[in-house]
Amino acid sequence: MTIYLRHPVHGSKVATMALEADFDEQNGWERYNPDTPSALEEAAPVNELEPKRRRSRPPVEVAAAE
Repeated sequence: MTIYLRHPVHGSKVATMALEADFDEQNGWERYNPDTPSALEEAAPVNELEPKRRRSRPPVEVAAAE
C-alpha cells in the first residue's frame, strides 16, 4: 500500500502503512493523489511574452587616413 502525504512545512512523503499515515495525519500531514493536478499547478501563470532579442553592436568603421 502506498499513501502519499503532503505537509505545508516539510513537503511530501510516502507512507507504506495505513497506521503510519494515520499517525502522520495527526501531526499535520494531508493525504493527496499525485495523479490529480493541484490547485497551484492549474493557477500557474503562463508566460506569453516573446523572448528578448539580443542586439549586436553595430560594426565599428575604420577612420579614413588623412
